[in-house]
This record gives sequence, structure tokens and C-alpha cells, in this order.
Amino acid sequence: MTTPRMQLVLSENWTMTAGRADLPAVVRWAREAEDAGFDSVMISEHIVLGPDAGANGVMGNPRDYALPGNQDPCTPWPNSLMLLSAIAAVTERLRLAASAVIAPLRHPLLLARELGTLDLLSEGRLIVLPNVSWSRDEYAALNVPFARRGKLLDEHLEIWPKLWGPSPVSHDSEYYTFQDVYFEPKAHRPDGPRLCFGGAGMHEAMVRRIVRYGHAFNPLGTVTPEQMQTLKAAMAAAGRDIADLEMIGSTRAVFPDDNSCADLAQALEPIPEQMAQGFTTFCVKPSQFTDDPHAVGAFCRDVMRRVESLTA
Repeated sequence: MTTPRMQLVLSENWTMTAGRADLPAVVRWAREAEDAGFDSVMISEHIVLGPDAGANGVMGNPRDYALPGNQDPCTPWPNSLMLLSAIAAVTERLRLAASAVIAPLRHPLLLARELGTLDLLSEGRLIVLPNVSWSRDEYAALNVPFARRGKLLDEHLEIWPKLWGPSPVSHDSEYYTFQDVYFEPKAHRPDGPRLCFGGAGMHEAMVRRIVRYGHAFNPLGTVTPEQMQTLKAAMAAAGRDIADLEMIGSTRAVFPDDNSCADLAQALEPIPEQMAQGFTTFCVKPSQFTDDPHAVGAFCRDVMRRVESLTA
């Protein structure tokens, strides 16, 4: 069995470091992950949070992943693309996953400029997971209609390939209209950064976006065989092979209580089963397993040793 690629989640590790002066530690962790043999790092985003961030009650163990409605609105969310730019500058091969980029909250020309520049800076190492997110308060604060977020994302996805192509570029649609703009420089690849799609469930819009634009699939939670068959059939109908998608799985941390870290060995156990289903890359968040901000390098090396042993 081939050793899987590992992705270090660098968002939401605030039990290990603060969200202001300690941000350089996040950059250091990325460099340590690369040295340990990790394939990629992932950083997700919010621009602002409102009261609905904690509407369902704050999660019990602060080391866990934040879900819609279960986090403190004061949770730090530094700019993901700026952090990834800093990481690009101190790494050489590590892929940079900009996860949960909330595309509808920006104009597509501005977001394409940011993504294209980061892709050039990293020499094609950028992976983008554009999505619509969940917070009505966040959309309201930025004066973007929450109910139209799916259509806005679809227009971003339609516009970006035009911008990666020859200038000048024009677009005329319900939400975004511009004429004869010169978009230079382009992204690193002629077809732009690698695009990943994912989230909860397997809804029709997600399948459509994966089939048309996707290079990778990162579901939230377990994917059923029926859902995988739906995606496989849709890919085949479009003349694409699901085997061409990078399939991104996850580890499953189990916390003994709200004050303790999870057991790493237990969290890695599902990897072989997921690999048998076609998953090749796996996410792991360090603060789920250690409270020591100086132990991330050792943690990453331990992960790689354990994964190699699991899949030998």
C-alpha cells in the first residue's frame, strides 16, 4: 500500500498559540511539517464572525474543529492567503491549501488577483477550496446577499478561467459585469490554481462544481458508498474519471474529556480503510494531539512514522 500524503491543518490551533503576536509560529510549523515529510498545509478562513457563530453553544473541547454555530465569536481568523504567502516564502515543495475561501464575499477580479499572485509566488503549489460558508451574520456585515451565495460562487468559477486566459477579458451577467479588462500576470498554470470542492453531504451543486472544475474532493465527514457512486457516475457522464480527483480524507480525534488531547494512534486508525475507498491525502490538526507549540515538528515526524507503519 502506498504511503498517503499528509496535510497539516494550521487553522484553529489556538490552544497552542495566540492569534496575534504568535502568528509566526504558524509559519514555523509549516516549515517543520515540510521537513518531516508532510505534503501540504491547510488554512481556512472567516472575515468576521457574528453572534450566530456560537448560536448552538460553544464546542466542549477547544481543541476540536469548529462547526457552524459552535464557536466563540472572538475566535481569531487571520487572513488565510497572507499566511499562506508567508509560508510559501519559507518552503519549497509544500502544497498550500486555501480551504474554505468564501468567494461570494469578494469581487471575482479581486479574489482572482490574490489567488493568482499566491499561485505565482509558490510556483504552482496553491490549492483552493472555494465555498459559500454558513454564517448569515458574516454576509450581512459585508452587505452580500446570503440567499444568493451559491449563484455568486458559480459566477466566480465561470469568470476565473477567463482571467487565466488571454487579455482583454469581458463578462456580462446578473451579478458581475466588466468590459475589456487586462488581467496580468496570470496564475502559474494556464488553467489556474488547483481547485478542490467539499463540505457536508453530496448536494447537486457540489457535484456539478466538482465535475466541471474540480481537481480534488474534500468531504466533511464520512462519504457513503451511494454518494461516491453518484459522484463517479456524474464524472463519467462528463467524460471524466473519478480516479483523476485527489480524494482528501481525515483523521478522527476522540477526546476523553473537554480538557485533554486525543490519542494519535486511535485517530489514524481509519486511514487504511479510507485508502481502500480511494482516498490518498489525509488531514490532521496538531492541537488535537498536543498542547505544546514547540512540539509540532516532533508531532509531524511521529505522524509520518505511524502512517508509514499503518500502510506498510
